[in-house]
Amino acid sequence: MDLTQPLTNNGLSIGFLSHVSANTPSLNNNRSSKIADDSISFQIESRIRDSLHPLPSIPLQLMDQQRDNHHHFQHAENNSCGNQDCKEGEEKVEEFRILGHPMTLKRKRELDSGSSTSLLSKGFRVPCDEMESCRNAVRAWGNQSLQNADPDIFEIMEKEKERQFKGIELIASENFVCKAVMEALGSHLTNKYSEGVPGARYYGGNQYIDEIETLCRERALVAFGLDPESWGVNVQPYSCTSANFAVYTGLLLPGDRIMGLDTPSGGNTSHGCYLPNGRKVSGASIFFESLPYKVNPQTGYVDYDKLEEKALDFRPKILICGGSSYPREWDYARFRQIADKCGAVLLCDMAQISGLIAAKECASPFEYCDIVTSTTHKSLRGPRGGIIFYRRGPKLRKRGMHLNQGDGSDRYDFEEKINFAVFPALQGGPHNNHIAALAIALKQVAAPEYKTYMQQVKKNAQALASALLRRNCRLITGGTDNHMLLWDLRNLGLTGMSFLNVVFILICTPAMTSRGCLEADFEVMAEILLRAAQIASSVQREHGKLPKSFLKGLENNKEIIDLRKRVESFASQFAMPGFDG
Repeated sequence: MDLTQPLTNNGLSIGFLSHVSANTPSLNNNRSSKIADDSISFQIESRIRDSLHPLPSIPLQLMDQQRDNHHHFQHAENNSCGNQDCKEGEEKVEEFRILGHPMTLKRKRELDSGSSTSLLSKGFRVPCDEMESCRNAVRAWGNQSLQNADPDIFEIMEKEKERQFKGIELIASENFVCKAVMEALGSHLTNKYSEGVPGARYYGGNQYIDEIETLCRERALVAFGLDPESWGVNVQPYSCTSANFAVYTGLLLPGDRIMGLDTPSGGNTSHGCYLPNGRKVSGASIFFESLPYKVNPQTGYVDYDKLEEKALDFRPKILICGGSSYPREWDYARFRQIADKCGAVLLCDMAQISGLIAAKECASPFEYCDIVTSTTHKSLRGPRGGIIFYRRGPKLRKRGMHLNQGDGSDRYDFEEKINFAVFPALQGGPHNNHIAALAIALKQVAAPEYKTYMQQVKKNAQALASALLRRNCRLITGGTDNHMLLWDLRNLGLTGMSFLNVVFILICTPAMTSRGCLEADFEVMAEILLRAAQIASSVQREHGKLPKSFLKGLENNKEIIDLRKRVESFASQFAMPGFDG
């Protein structure tokens, strides 16, 4: 029998029963038998019990220590060590029987507590000076600070900290975490390996890891106002891309169809992506067949009519809403209607807007979607990772139809499939330090202060949008409903990445809001952004559009140097979360 593998549910189990005394009454008189002291019995248990025919226990007399032998080594012990002249290393002999066969055990005699050696276990000893040497060796490598252990890495990290402190951070995928989250990430939890899920691990010693992950899952449901009877959650994915691929792996077969927003239209590569030459960029397109829907090129909004037409022709098994750079609300009700018509599971990737959803500052996908995924480090201000929410329990009925009619069952079957896809199909052991850090962040998300923070994020986005529009800048869709702005640089003469035949940059406000910036501060940032675009346009005209030539033109550019000084002076006014001062 291989006891290293999880036991299957075959209805049988093996048990060993300890018997302290032959006089101890049996719990079951039908199974009782006279068994010698300190022995054990072997028993096969069945979950299908028959009270009329109970299974007897089989006594195992593993060690049969005869009384005369016992007298012999007591006498030998007294004769050999009954005086004060016992020499170190002298052996004592013990005889016993295993399954009726005589055996002899020789072991060195233990020394008294006043000895100059330290006993690790019976019969083994290590000199005290060697033990202290081992302890010192552990301290030498195990208890050094980063600065002392690796000055090179420490120096680079300090430079990166200074860069973050002196910079204006407007990247959508970045934010600043609190000190508590950083402490959890750098904690002893990284030492533990925990393949499996709470209550079903492949290794021992996970009782506290189970408590952390269970608490994290509970807090995730609370943060988004979800009923645990109707929603489950997996907090182990290493990223949102991993979370999305786990959903595909769990619910689809290779070659099955998915449909998401086109990447140039603001979608994410994990929803399927091809280059113009036909090259498949992401695993979603390599292992599954993907067809994108697009935004209207004139308005920048999702074209739901064309989306529905494509979906009914393509018949995807998973329809995806959500994207990386879409500044407007999503019509989840319309997505639900389309998914029902083509028989698709409706998946929302809320990675960019999950914080706004938790704070109820934008529309929620949970009323309409079957599965919802997210990153945990953007607007949620948690560690870098992913999360998957999935429906459980009885299926909902809308308009006389089951959501996700699929296999015709009246209950959702996502939980087991998705959890198995995360582990063992795609990942190894979860990152316990990340899960603890996520639990901390989710506790903050459920607090009233977080709602105030997300409200300020939206106010700052509106202030930045207004400031850019007043400076004759163009924004795709004309503004924003969330924290994202798409700035069209066509009127400045800049070219580069194509999007709706224009050049754009994505600007987001959560990170600088985390540092304490308000509306007036984003007015200043609008001036800085416009000045940077003007300098870039000038350099491009002089040195050309090729990246190598363009970057050469930025070197030692006086306007760039002056702008950098202005940025550093401005940004240094604001504290960076997680650090004193």
